[in-house]
Amino acid sequence: MDFANFLIQLLNSVQYGLLLFMLAAGLTLIFGIMGVVNLAHGSFYMLGAYLAYALSAQLGSFAAAIVVGTLLSVVFGLVLERVLFRAFYQRDHLDQVLMTFGLIYIFEESRSLLWGDDVHGVPIPPLLAGSLPLTDTLSYPVYRLFMMALCVGLAVALYLLIGKTRLGMKIRAGAFNRDMTESLGVNIKLIHAVVFAIGVALATVAGMIAAPVSSVYPNMGSSVLIMCFVVVVIGGIGSVRGALIAALLVGLVDTFGKVLLPQVSSMLVYMLMAVVLLWKPEGLFKS
Repeated sequence: MDFANFLIQLLNSVQYGLLLFMLAAGLTLIFGIMGVVNLAHGSFYMLGAYLAYALSAQLGSFAAAIVVGTLLSVVFGLVLERVLFRAFYQRDHLDQVLMTFGLIYIFEESRSLLWGDDVHGVPIPPLLAGSLPLTDTLSYPVYRLFMMALCVGLAVALYLLIGKTRLGMKIRAGAFNRDMTESLGVNIKLIHAVVFAIGVALATVAGMIAAPVSSVYPNMGSSVLIMCFVVVVIGGIGSVRGALIAALLVGLVDTFGKVLLPQVSSMLVYMLMAVVLLWKPEGLFKS
């Protein structure tokens, strides 16, 4: 493998890892801070992809579709948390698994009724449709660089929100000791609603920006859900920093594994998880 091909695969792995982080960050917030096992998290990714398809056609602008879709996902997350998830915070994990597993079927049937079962494409915006030359014969798509830049920007924003703001302090306090935080006058129900809405929005945005490069198709959320749980387990449940590092590791192992070891590439990510758990059973970082 020459340097240009190595660079392309490295960029692909970073782009995939950052997209996984967008999904896993929302999952680790909901799972680690709220204690909810949300198997329907992949459905929010699917929702984002279909919103990008529908809104970009209606609004005539992919950027406008992302903005409107993000706002809709926040509202949807707040409503879903208030109507359904709030009743399951103190229930057993098995109850949460059954409830969110049922949600997957509800979301899939709703998707089928609204948009059908065909595969759809979302055009790349003309401004981002070009490629940057790496050599005389190889180039890299500008849109994938845009995906990386947007993911990095959201990762920085999430870090600042959790680590540097008063809201982030309340979120961390609620994750550490819910009863004590509530006794100090913090509205823990509101904090949980905000955290859930952030998690839904992150997954939805990931689906929207991935739609132009991966197409939009039924059950697309199921294919990313297992990988999201792998990232959360490797990084440490509840740790956003761990989710970022784990997502980049998974991206590197998965991308280069398919190029260098295609015969065993499907196992490499799970072998990585096994090695990490043997070394640190709680994951790379604690929340």
